[in-house]
Amino acid sequence: MDERNPQEEIRNDVREHRSPSYDIAPLFVNRWSPRSMTGDPLNEDEFMPLFEAAKWAPSSYNNQPWRFLYATRNGDHWNAYLDLLSDGNRTWAKQAAVLVVMISKTTFDFNGEPSQTHSFDAGAAWENIALKGARRGLVVHGMEGFDYEQAAAVLSIPSGYAIEAMAAIGIRGPPETLPIEMQEGEEPSDRFRRHNG
Repeated sequence: MDERNPQEEIRNDVREHRSPSYDIAPLFVNRWSPRSMTGDPLNEDEFMPLFEAAKWAPSSYNNQPWRFLYATRNGDHWNAYLDLLSDGNRTWAKQAAVLVVMISKTTFDFNGEPSQTHSFDAGAAWENIALKGARRGLVVHGMEGFDYEQAAAVLSIPSGYAIEAMAAIGIRGPPETLPIEMQEGEEPSDRFRRHNG
C-alpha cells in the first residue's frame, strides 16, 4: 500500500543528512528539532492546528490525559514560562513564538483510578504536535531542561497531574541566530548510532 502524498517529499535540506532504510512517508524523515528561530510571533490560526492534531492521538480508554499550557511571546505570561527554562535552553528558546508546558492527568476521568499509561498517551499527543509542526514548516523542539518544581508552583498545576516536558514552537530562522557553539549542530541527525560492544 502506498502511503505517499504526491506533493510531499523529503526536503532537500533534510535529504543531505537522512536516508531512511525503508520506504516511509516523508513526514517522518522531515521532522527534526531545530533551535534557530526568528523571534517573530505566530497567530493562533498558525499554531492551534498543532494542538488540534494532538487531540486525535490514541489514548487508553480514550481518556486523553494530556493538557498543554502555553504562553505566546507577546502575551502576559511569556516571561514566566521563559524563566522556567535552564540557561542553555533559554539562550535559544527566547526566540520562540510559543512556549508550551505539557502535563498529563494521572487518573482516569471515568472512574478515578490510576492510569499507568498517562505519560505514554501524552507522548503520543506530543508526537502529533511535532509532526503537524513539521508539516507546517515550523520549529517544534521538545525540552526536559527546565525547573519542574517551579513550573508546578508558577503555573498552579494541581496534584494529580504529572509535568512531562516543555516545547518551543516558532518560525525557523538561520543558524546564525544561535550562539556560535550551537550553530554547527543545527542540522538533522542521521539517526545512526554506533554501539561499542
